[in-house]
Amino acid sequence: MSCFSARCTSTATLVGKTAVVTGCNTGIGKCTVEDFYKRGARVIMACRSVPKAEEAKSDITKRCEGLRGIGEIEVVQLDLASLKSIRKCAEKLLQEEDHIHLLINNAGVMACPESRTVDGFEMQFGTNHLGHFLFTLILLPKIINSPPARIVNVSSVAHSFLSGALQIEDLNWTRRKYSESQAYFQSKLSNVLFTRELAKRLKDHNIHGVTTYCLHPGVIDTDLWRHVDDSFFKGAKWIFYNIVGLFIKSQDEGAQTIIYCAVDEDVKNESGLYYAECDVANSSDRSKDMVSAKRLWDISFKMVKLPQDYDPFVATP
Repeated sequence: MSCFSARCTSTATLVGKTAVVTGCNTGIGKCTVEDFYKRGARVIMACRSVPKAEEAKSDITKRCEGLRGIGEIEVVQLDLASLKSIRKCAEKLLQEEDHIHLLINNAGVMACPESRTVDGFEMQFGTNHLGHFLFTLILLPKIINSPPARIVNVSSVAHSFLSGALQIEDLNWTRRKYSESQAYFQSKLSNVLFTRELAKRLKDHNIHGVTTYCLHPGVIDTDLWRHVDDSFFKGAKWIFYNIVGLFIKSQDEGAQTIIYCAVDEDVKNESGLYYAECDVANSSDRSKDMVSAKRLWDISFKMVKLPQDYDPFVATP
C-alpha cells in the first residue's frame, strides 16, 4: 500500500448506465469493474481470455453478494492485438447494446520482448494505441448517442520518458533498433495525444455530452511488470525494488483515478485533459503538440484500415 494515493470520493451511482472496460480480468481493470458493478452499472468485461474473465466475474459477484443496488456483468471476447477481433467485438456491442455511457480503455502490455500483432504492428503500439483507437472509433457513434458519456484512456507518466519526438514515420520500429522501453513510452504518449485529438474533434463536430480523459494510474502491483528487467532500461530491477517499491500502489488504489474520471461530477464538463491522483495533472510538452496529435490520428486511421468515408462522429440510433 502506498502512502501517496488519492481516492475517488464520489458517491455517484451508475444505475441504468452501461460501461465497457477492456483488459479487466485482473489488476486495476478488475477493480474498476467491481466499483462500477457496486454503483449499479451494467458492466461489459471485454477481455482476451473469456475463461479468465468469467472467473473474475464470478469472484466479483461472490464478493458483492448481499449488497443492494448492484448492477450486472457480461463478458465478451476482445483481443486488441487483432483488428478482426476488435471489429467483431465492437459490432457485437453495437448490435446488442442500446447505449454505451462509459468506455474504459484499460488493457495494455508493457516491456514485452519484440513481437508483432496479428496484423504486423509492433505489439505495444498495436495493442495499447491502435487497438483502442479502432475500438473507440467503431463504438463512438453509439457513445455519441448515449450522453452524458465518457471515454477514459489509461496512459502513464511513462509517456514523458520518450527520447525525442514521436517517430510518426516509424511507429512500427522497422527502421530503428528496437527498444522495449521506448516502444512502451511511445504507446503511452499516443494514448495522451489520442485523447486530446478526440476531444478536439468532438468539439469541432459540435458534439456535446461526450468527454474524454487520460490518466496515470500510478505504479501498481500488477502482472504488467512481468517482462521488466534490465533490458527495459539499465538498472530497472534495482530501481523498481529499491525506490519505486516504496511508492507502489495496490490494485484498488491504482484504479481510483480511472474511477474518478469515469464518475466524478466535478470533471463532467472537462475533456481532453490528463489526470493523476484524482486531479488534473501536467503532462509532457510533447503530449500537448496538436500537430503531432493530428498526424497520429490520420496515420492511425489508415493503419487500422478504416474506410476513408467512415465518419465516427455521426450518432447511431
